[in-house]
Amino acid sequence: MALAISMEAIDARARELGIDLDSVDVDSITLPPGEDFGILSDDEDLLQNEDIPELEMGFANIIVVDNLPVVPPEKYEKLENVLRKIYGQLGVIREGGLWMPTDPETKKTQGYCFIEFNTPQEAEFAMEKTRGYKLDKSHIFAVNMFDDFEKYMKVPDEWAPAEIKPYTPGENLLKWLTDDKARDQFVIRAGTFTEVYWNDARRAMPELVYQKQYWTDSYIQWSPLGTHLATVHRQGAQVWGGDDKFVRLMRFLHPQLKLIDFSPGEKYLITYSSHEPSNPIDTHRVVLNIFDVRTGKVMREFKGSADDFTTGGNMGVSGVSWPIFRWGGGRDDKYFARLGKNVISVYDTETFALIDKKSLKVENVVDFSWSPTDPIISLFVPELGGGNQPARVSTNCYCYLF
Repeated sequence: MALAISMEAIDARARELGIDLDSVDVDSITLPPGEDFGILSDDEDLLQNEDIPELEMGFANIIVVDNLPVVPPEKYEKLENVLRKIYGQLGVIREGGLWMPTDPETKKTQGYCFIEFNTPQEAEFAMEKTRGYKLDKSHIFAVNMFDDFEKYMKVPDEWAPAEIKPYTPGENLLKWLTDDKARDQFVIRAGTFTEVYWNDARRAMPELVYQKQYWTDSYIQWSPLGTHLATVHRQGAQVWGGDDKFVRLMRFLHPQLKLIDFSPGEKYLITYSSHEPSNPIDTHRVVLNIFDVRTGKVMREFKGSADDFTTGGNMGVSGVSWPIFRWGGGRDDKYFARLGKNVISVYDTETFALIDKKSLKVENVVDFSWSPTDPIISLFVPELGGGNQPARVSTNCYCYLF
């Protein structure tokens, strides 16, 4: 049985024992190898599959990469290293998990390979990110899940109508708005526990709604309108919601995740990671993904050095400004923009491409802001040249896009 205890009970027990919890470094506490003191992991997947042998996972963590170059034995290792460099950034490849079949007679590769990742989620992420990847002019990757081949082999010869499943209502993500006392909720995290409370101002006493241990690896964040609660993990983010149970609604795979942000209308989730360079003189490599919150699909990816994302905003991880994107178009989240060196790049969420295929060039621009309701950007250029060039504020309208 998993341990469930409130922070009040922990504080009371600590006082009985004469322990000052403020002086305890919780992060430094580690259990002896193999010891869990009877406290099970709170990871739902582990709990559900703890008795299932690893082999029963099947081939869900394996992808097949087709349309590779056919190379002789002396170039085998070089091609393997290229594939490891591409796919090693997208997930953990198991030991001996990359195999390129070769022709028994010519010893040349046969133009495809199998790659085994640690988890099915990593394999799906790698497939989505590299489908259509252009290695060179003659080789564009065709990537599929290994399990898909078995599924396609089982397609019946005769058509049969699909089974119509009965409708089951989803979670009520706005149930908290119907509280008869018109209370808000707040979340706190202390040590390994995360707790959600009703904020009862009249009684001056919060009421516990939900408690979970090891709910997040880093921090926890509400969406702007309070519809979702997001948790941050080493392999990505998860979004939760519902009545009082906070069921998991969606996963967003992003290895080495550091920061998250929501668009104002909660349609999109922005995830950020920075990766240490192997060469000390190089800068951090930054990866940004914009996910559709409802479907979990990656709508746009941005990559670059930390220097490309250090202009404007508040300093986040590795000196990168956060949030990087600012959103316009009201609650419809129609546009987003970011500040660069002497430029403002504006994108629309219909295509997730640069508007007019170019950035707005503004010499010495240091800040900008969207109108709360209209597609208008105001930008600020500070005073320069010791006062010879006065500061200025100007606007740029994207009204023609309506």
